[in-house]
Amino acid sequence: MSIFFILLFLSIFLTFTSEAAPIYRTHACTNGSFFEPNSTFQANLNVFLSFLTSNASLPDGYYRTTVSPSTPPTITGLFLCRGDVTPAVCQSCVAAASTEITRRCPNQTESIIWYDECMLRYSNGNLNPMVPYVPMGNTNTIPSSEWGRFEDLLANMLNGVTQKANTQMGKRFATAEMNFTSSETVYSLAQCIPDSSDCNSCFSSAIATLPNCCNRSKGATILVPSCNLRYEFYPFYNIAHVSSEPLVPPTSGSRNISMIVAIVVPVVVVFSLFVVGCCFLRKRASKKYNTFTQDSTGIDMSEIESLQFELATIEAATKKFSDENKIGQGGFGVVYKGLLPNGQEIAVKRLSVTSLQGASEFTNEAALVAKLQHRNLVRLLGFCLEGQEKILIYEYIPNKSLDNFLFDPERKRILDWSKRYKIIAGVARGMLYLHEDSQLRIIHRDLKASNVLLDANMIPRISDFGMAKIFQGDQTQVNTRRIVGTYGYMSPEYAMHGQFSVKSDVFSFGVLLLEIITGKKNTDLYQLPQANDLLIYAWNNWTQKTPLELLDPTLRGSYSRNEVIRCIHIALLCVQENPSDRPSVANIVLMLNSYSVTLSLPRKPASFMRRRTPNRQNNKGVDSNKSTGSILCSTNEEPITEVYPR
Repeated sequence: MSIFFILLFLSIFLTFTSEAAPIYRTHACTNGSFFEPNSTFQANLNVFLSFLTSNASLPDGYYRTTVSPSTPPTITGLFLCRGDVTPAVCQSCVAAASTEITRRCPNQTESIIWYDECMLRYSNGNLNPMVPYVPMGNTNTIPSSEWGRFEDLLANMLNGVTQKANTQMGKRFATAEMNFTSSETVYSLAQCIPDSSDCNSCFSSAIATLPNCCNRSKGATILVPSCNLRYEFYPFYNIAHVSSEPLVPPTSGSRNISMIVAIVVPVVVVFSLFVVGCCFLRKRASKKYNTFTQDSTGIDMSEIESLQFELATIEAATKKFSDENKIGQGGFGVVYKGLLPNGQEIAVKRLSVTSLQGASEFTNEAALVAKLQHRNLVRLLGFCLEGQEKILIYEYIPNKSLDNFLFDPERKRILDWSKRYKIIAGVARGMLYLHEDSQLRIIHRDLKASNVLLDANMIPRISDFGMAKIFQGDQTQVNTRRIVGTYGYMSPEYAMHGQFSVKSDVFSFGVLLLEIITGKKNTDLYQLPQANDLLIYAWNNWTQKTPLELLDPTLRGSYSRNEVIRCIHIALLCVQENPSDRPSVANIVLMLNSYSVTLSLPRKPASFMRRRTPNRQNNKGVDSNKSTGSILCSTNEEPITEVYPR
């Protein structure tokens, strides 16, 4: 009995402790503008935060307000507590967030902070519902052999829980759980801001982000200002406070209506299916694949109808998408090797259910790639769109992607400096073609090591145009509410504000360039001593006049010192925070091919949603915040010893 009371006491104590200490996740200081200490803005902000804290004990768990004092400026903001927490926990979390947000974003006029239990944000302008966009993946992964089955389960669960949350009255919050194995249960949660007008779009974008940020992750969180989504293999929410709504017993009148519906609906459905089937067969007989006319990019899809493949042909080529033919998995689906009847080898990209890539994204990639012809771009042979299947057929590239070599301890030795320099130059030429030399001006938006394929001669081919965008005429920049791509490679203005341009691709190229030089992933922070990310790691070595310390140890035997330092220089130029300070791809190609071009001195990097990695010894399996850093830089190449800042 004594032991029972001791355990009961410990349980109550631990519960109280967890409620008293909200768990910090991440934050963002979003618009880059500041206010003066002890100014009117600070006084108004203090009033605003006190309003939020005082209203956090209300049962709604959500409060939006605007402080419009007689002395400007006006401040707008809100807090949203997780749907299962008590008012006491909500108030505790909001109070902590009100204090912490001013510490982490000192003197910022716009900020947002997330905890496990709540989110708080404020701004001196309009609140963007979709920016910033923060994906966070668990470091534990699902075994490859189990991923296909888990992917299907996850798709069904997330679609179900988001639909349930979207239709909830009041709190737009829902949870779900499903058994993965006999001993493992997957728990999921979806929540949207109650007064949001487009929860469905926010949830769809969040789900679509998962394959890019968190492929095979055994747990992930997508944080968006207007919604959030999470799944884990443990109950991360308070199950005792989550229950299914009771069903309302039908009245006698509703029973009669139900009986009528039960009789009439099947008859109507069967008749409708018959009519639709006849129309479909008739249309198919006249023109089997008259599927496209024009997509959102303005491309006439009838131009590439000759590239359409029969599904039966693709199934035969890949042995019905057998696992033995599987050669890779990208952001939007699985890639298989295939063999056509004429003996030609092909790579077949089959879009997955969880990718949520719709017809617009699919036709976008097909239309774009079909028009592109360059030795440093992958060549599209055709596509297939039948039923639920969306398939792209490419030329087969035998050496797969750059990341298979670059981040493998043994295979990276194949990439000597000469090969790496040719890959860098080839990728730059491919980007130059996309930005300036093709008939369309194309922004790739997802340039990274896994999207650079290597042919038999190790010539790089840029691939995966599912996220690419066409720029019209003299268009130089586009704003979007849907952030797609891979965190760590995204430029600050795109990840934080949804603004992308050719300079967004330049930023990604700079990150890729540093990865090629170091042989380290920009996301593997534990590999980087005394640095938050690869960019800071490069900057630290640059300012300490030890740039060659960045070089992959496998290259230390033979390399060109001048080429390595010049590439580091170019990389730092590419990742400057201000897009206008980054070089164009045309200038990058010139820098790589000519030492007569003078480069300016680098400047200290600016912080941008930098990741904080938990202690890996004490927090194994804990989610780490995923984002990136940015760098402001340039140089002078003559002489080599004078390129460092003083």
